[in-house]
Amino acid sequence: MEQGLKLLIQLVLEFAPVIVTLIQKRTEEIAITNYPLPKKTQEFLEFGNISNQLNSSVARFEQQKLLQQQLAIYQRETQIQIAEQEKNTTLKLPEVNKILDSWPLRLYPSQILDHTSNERKPLKIFLAPPQVKFDQFDHRNDGIPEIELMLAEGLRKFINKHYSLHSPIRPTEFLAGAWDSKRFHSESSIKALFGILKTEPILILESENDGDYLNFRIAYWGLGQENYYYKTIARLSHREIVQESAKNRALEWKKIRDELLTQGANLEEINQLGRDNVFNLALLEKAEKWKAQGIDISKLSLQYQINHQDFEKLCHVLTTCHFLVAAWVADVYHLVHYDVPPLLPELLPSLLQNALDLQSVQAIIIGYKQVYQALEKERRYWVPELALQLAQSLSHLPDRSWAQEQVDYSISTWLELRQSPQEFSNLLEAMHSLIRIEDEEYVQKLREYFMTVGDRQSILDAEKLLDAIANLKHKHPLESTDPSYTLLKHSSKVTSVAISPDGEILVSGCVDKIINVCNLKTGKLLRTITENLGEVSSVAISPDGNFLAVGSCEHPKSNVKVWHLKTGKLLHTLLGHQKPVNIVVISPDGQILASGSNKIKIWNLHKGDRICTLWHSSAVQAIAISPDGTILASGSSDNKIRLWNPSTGDPLRTLNSHDGEVKSLVMSPDGQLLLSGSADKTIKIWHLITGKVLHTLTGHSDEVKSLVMSPDGQILLSGSADKTIKIWRLSTGELLQTLTGHSGTVNSVALSPDGKFFASGSADKTIKIWQIVPRLSL
Repeated sequence: MEQGLKLLIQLVLEFAPVIVTLIQKRTEEIAITNYPLPKKTQEFLEFGNISNQLNSSVARFEQQKLLQQQLAIYQRETQIQIAEQEKNTTLKLPEVNKILDSWPLRLYPSQILDHTSNERKPLKIFLAPPQVKFDQFDHRNDGIPEIELMLAEGLRKFINKHYSLHSPIRPTEFLAGAWDSKRFHSESSIKALFGILKTEPILILESENDGDYLNFRIAYWGLGQENYYYKTIARLSHREIVQESAKNRALEWKKIRDELLTQGANLEEINQLGRDNVFNLALLEKAEKWKAQGIDISKLSLQYQINHQDFEKLCHVLTTCHFLVAAWVADVYHLVHYDVPPLLPELLPSLLQNALDLQSVQAIIIGYKQVYQALEKERRYWVPELALQLAQSLSHLPDRSWAQEQVDYSISTWLELRQSPQEFSNLLEAMHSLIRIEDEEYVQKLREYFMTVGDRQSILDAEKLLDAIANLKHKHPLESTDPSYTLLKHSSKVTSVAISPDGEILVSGCVDKIINVCNLKTGKLLRTITENLGEVSSVAISPDGNFLAVGSCEHPKSNVKVWHLKTGKLLHTLLGHQKPVNIVVISPDGQILASGSNKIKIWNLHKGDRICTLWHSSAVQAIAISPDGTILASGSSDNKIRLWNPSTGDPLRTLNSHDGEVKSLVMSPDGQLLLSGSADKTIKIWHLITGKVLHTLTGHSDEVKSLVMSPDGQILLSGSADKTIKIWRLSTGELLQTLTGHSGTVNSVALSPDGKFFASGSADKTIKIWQIVPRLSL
């Protein structure tokens, strides 16, 4: 078995139980915690206690599943908050200077502590490489490689390719060269690091020379751990590795020599070309002869001549060991803390080629299963999805039985959670009587797995389930109040609508140069703003509900005004645009205001100061800002979408795919997707980081003027010049319903914070309110 594989198996056997213990401890802490739950979770629990809402197992299942998700998110947020508090005090401790005297890194703690606001804390990996004394080998000094450099370069390429720091899914940061390898190893160094860096998830890969062996150790701690894990997981014989490489070279040389001899070449000339292979082959043949004569050759000191190829083989073995261990630990970290499925099973065949065997696969899978089973208690209602994710990861391995076991486990748990009254020999058939519309995504993933492994019968069974869901949709469509009620009428076309964060107030802007502020529930007009506005193009309300921003598209009155929403007091008049202002947007954190004409100007919302200007050559029609405020997307009449850093004004990327002007933009709540509506009548879904188009939604017969997404990121609403509003399911791209209540272009759509109703403003001079009634198949 390959050395790297032996090491990985040993790691799994040693490390998986440690992770299981950590998960179990965390689960116990969640159960007994006295921390106050977030307001949304409290409201959810109160809602769940209302008996008339729990009159079906379906409702109970959905509520429990949502509760587990909310608790998991809350627990992660709490860990991060605690880590932030600890981090802020760590560097102020009086003993820090003493710790730094024995600090094993070339980086200072302040350079390592994570000061970013990323949603996911990256796993940081340090390399403490071995100091191998090569002069103990009989070798030619012809370019012996530097092990540390080769290890670092190999690991860097692997992590950047599969676990990149910039990945939104598995962010992992490799800090090559940080370890002061000539001075520090072992327990004291790990203890010093943990004392300062325990708020950061860290993996240390340490190899220490011990005669003919390398002691391979790992140190690890994740989020919220009270102590670190540090252990020697294997002893690798570096002498055995290089000597074995020398023997293999000699055997390969023998094949070449014999082939040349059959072709009439001179043996002496051949041996001159063979160099150290000639000596090694002679020694190897002697050893085999002595062994056949019953001599214990292990007692002999057989010194094969070593060259750079053999040391490169040693580096290759060590690098593979580091690959495998880093990947397994990174997988476990991202799974435990962020529910991300493991990637290593997919990579194993290419990393190890023909070295995989039943024993090794079994050990690796058992390790993953132990971690998944430990997660059951706190995420039982998510087990079907988690097990199916693991099955998809294992589907690339030669033996499909491991993946199939996880699929069976996934479906069985799905049936148990829905209290299936009977047992079936065919699990997929058993799902028919319990299937619901909300299960579509799960069944789609089941079908994807069966397509991956080529299970035709199961593909057909999954498609029958999808047909059953389609029938349920037909019987229980997404309902909206139709006819909707009209909140109020303007004297001209409505250009923009916005709903306050508390869902109480609706603001509408109009070509008639009037802004109406009304109570959304009663329809009562609270205030009318007419202060020298010009034609209103866009309105936006800040996340705290205090600020109302208004853009004017009537030149030369083009400007942006900011009012206090509740009092109606004018706070700022922002000047500087030389052309009509088409769009105003307030960032999710409520700190900046962006306004677009042929340029985009970024303003401090509270002070009214201009921060920077983003230069466009065409009219900007749409703007969206990512949830973390780090990316601003702008769509313009040149059919392009540009991504910017709104803090610095630096351009990041240009997206080209639309065949018409970009009229509307929206970002998903998790910041991973960007959606764009265009005059080409399509809606495109982009992966924000890579800039790739994931899907194109078609169905509108005219330009798409407005987009808005539900708070959970599942539903998209689009308003169009074709006078309709369409409702889409984002996960599948499916059109759920088309609403036809307006008689003119739908210029703007705004969704309430709870996602239960939305407002639409139209060129037909009306604002309509629509209620969304979720589908529930009982």
